[in-house]
Amino acid sequence: MPDYDYIIAGAGAAGLSLAYHLMLSPLRERRILIIDKDDDDQLNRNWGFWTNQPTLFDRVVHHTWRQIDFVSTSFQRRYGLGDYEYKLMHGANFYNYAVSQLQACPNITFVRGVVQSVEDAEDTARVTVGENAHTGGIVFDSVVRFGGLKQQIAGHPWLRMHFKGWEIKTPTIAFDPRAARLFDFRTPQDGLMRFFYVMPYSECHAFVEYTVFSENVLKQHEYEAAIGAYLTKVLGIQEYDIVSEENGAVPLTDYPFQRRLGQHVMSIGAKGGRVKCSTGYSFLRIQRDSAAIVRSLLQAGHPFDVPADPAFNKWCDSLMLRLMRKEGQAIAPVFAALFRHNPIDRIFRFLDECSSPVETAALIASLPPRRFISPLLSVLSNRQARA
Repeated sequence: MPDYDYIIAGAGAAGLSLAYHLMLSPLRERRILIIDKDDDDQLNRNWGFWTNQPTLFDRVVHHTWRQIDFVSTSFQRRYGLGDYEYKLMHGANFYNYAVSQLQACPNITFVRGVVQSVEDAEDTARVTVGENAHTGGIVFDSVVRFGGLKQQIAGHPWLRMHFKGWEIKTPTIAFDPRAARLFDFRTPQDGLMRFFYVMPYSECHAFVEYTVFSENVLKQHEYEAAIGAYLTKVLGIQEYDIVSEENGAVPLTDYPFQRRLGQHVMSIGAKGGRVKCSTGYSFLRIQRDSAAIVRSLLQAGHPFDVPADPAFNKWCDSLMLRLMRKEGQAIAPVFAALFRHNPIDRIFRFLDECSSPVETAALIASLPPRRFISPLLSVLSNRQARA
């Protein structure tokens, strides 16, 4: 008999979200082990997402906006979000809330340590943490090692979405707290896709993040110089205090990650392909996936009966990833066309992979076709090579 019914390897957003969904389901009495390690990256990261539905973690959302701004050198507009809201959640608040709720359940156990290996066996799966081993009926594995990932996805394009953000306060009015600035491309592109987020909490308090899509991360002084130039030269803010900082990097690839890693092992989170490779967004995808895993456990007795990603959306993501990789400087005009010619709810539904065929066709028709010829040929060539 295994030590636990479920073992969750990794207590990041995916692992904690799945555990929380399990805790709120009829499976709450199952024995669950969560393997956690000290990871300041999880605590220092913010999660941004749009939604027109409540989530299980709304009580720890830090701020919500009903309008967003898009800004580029050629086009800018403010959008009312209608039924949608854009929400920002601090990683530390999410982590502390989820852990406190889960620790209150007597059948949920936390173990601090680094996962050394996950091995599938005939009747159970085995997870080694340091010198100790734990067996589980099902192991949900979210542990990604970047070195191993690069080897695994060889032959598929990949980038890193890397970023640095400052939470700042100003002595005078500097922001409009009614709207979040979701994209601001008014920063030198220099051959790569680069933009800023501005999330204003008040007229004198905001989170400002510099985001870059490239294979290699920048040096810290390069991020800091770009943020400083944006604040002073673009926003005209000369005085500010830095309250906190955020740093991170997310690997993006169109590699078809396997969900079933063995008879008793399932991948979740980034390891399960839950990061959308064209945008880097993952929080709501993780919530939907966690709910689907619980449904599968209840209805099928195993976690693997979850819906596959729509093939057309995967194809679009692959196309965009290749364009970002080869012609990063071309992304700003593509996004400008996207936002200029489409209502915001159509954009959100497309990115959420739930738009209708008519909406999808209208959105694609609004984009400059010549930008996609080279990446389209690359996608087709790659498919033929694998056939």
